[in-house]
Amino acid sequence: MRKILALVSLLVLATACATQPSGNKDMPANANNANKSAETKSTGPASEAGIIAKEKAAWDAFKRKDADAFGKLTAPDYIEVLDTGAQDKATSIAGMKDFEIEDVTFADWKMIPVDKDAALIYYSVTVKGTYKGKAVPAGPYREASAYVYRNGEWLAVYYQETLSRPPMPMPSPAKESAKPATSPMVKPADAGPDANADEKLVWDALKSKDFDAFGSYLATDAVEIEADGVRDKAGSIKNVQMMDLSKATLSDWKTVKFNDNSSLVTYVVKLPGMKPDTEYHSTIWVNRDGKWQALFHMGTPAGSPDENK
Repeated sequence: MRKILALVSLLVLATACATQPSGNKDMPANANNANKSAETKSTGPASEAGIIAKEKAAWDAFKRKDADAFGKLTAPDYIEVLDTGAQDKATSIAGMKDFEIEDVTFADWKMIPVDKDAALIYYSVTVKGTYKGKAVPAGPYREASAYVYRNGEWLAVYYQETLSRPPMPMPSPAKESAKPATSPMVKPADAGPDANADEKLVWDALKSKDFDAFGSYLATDAVEIEADGVRDKAGSIKNVQMMDLSKATLSDWKTVKFNDNSSLVTYVVKLPGMKPDTEYHSTIWVNRDGKWQALFHMGTPAGSPDENK
């Protein structure tokens, strides 16, 4: 079941301008025209309509098993995060041969400008298809892709997916002793251009249950996507207060620099007591007016829900 989710990620990751099958009302009817549009160079800031067109085009390229078209839609340092972990561009393209996609339906498109040379789109999909001859879960899946503007083109540099599911039971929070009334307030360390180090600051705040510090690292318009829903900044702060993350361990760090003012970090989180106990996380950090903040975060549980029951 783990490779089932790879289907959606491989499809969307490529992102560019193409078309969907004629049976899908959400995609252009003529693949040739869409491919031609995908090859047209961008000339300015990302538009939501333009990024959506690119994302749909990537799905079509994957459906047609057009590795060349798919490869042209992604940056060399492209990374995707699935329920099996993070993988690079070559691995994504290599997996194309094992999938047969009949139909894809999109919904709930939303775009977040990261900076003038980067943007993020997120949405949901349902899919009809097979992986190595076996039907894949229809979804819905939660999807996110980041684009960067390089050499006159908007290219996909990051993709992540997670299969939507109801909230999972949380382990009971550990009882914490009251802090001495005389404990001095400590100002949280400032985040900087090192996304890896910034993410560790966030987790230090979470493990110590310093939710004010945690909130200080989030941008005002921050968005979080998890298997059980999409949250704004206030929702994220409220959600982490219901969890005990003190024993979480982090590993397998990877970073992708979008440009001088934005970067992505991905890593593995082990959460004792959770089911599953492994998740794959990603965060986009952005510099706004000299202050580095977390703009987007997404988590994908390892494996499929069926495997972890």
